[in-house]
Amino acid sequence: MAWVFLVVAGLLEIAWSSALKKADGLRRTGWSIAGIALAILSLALLSLALGDLPVGTAYAVWVGIGAVGVALTGIVAFGDRATPTRLAGLAAIVTGIVGLKLLGG
Repeated sequence: MAWVFLVVAGLLEIAWSSALKKADGLRRTGWSIAGIALAILSLALLSLALGDLPVGTAYAVWVGIGAVGVALTGIVAFGDRATPTRLAGLAAIVTGIVGLKLLGG
């Protein structure tokens, strides 16, 4: 169950950061509240996952899911550039996450 909590927490990282992007520097109240609430929920689920997983593995996976997901969301939804270097970096992060899952936890 810890891995489920961790993956959902990572997905919430994508959601809260996207909400804060839409919040326009916290000037749009609804998006701001949603972003902050989702961030708190993400941290709560990470905390639950840490009860059973090594902290280094859990944190790296949580951040990795968030980083890759936010970068891809930026490309798809916000018009960020999808350069070969950026995509190679994201592939390296995914490789590291998979390695941590297979070898570390």
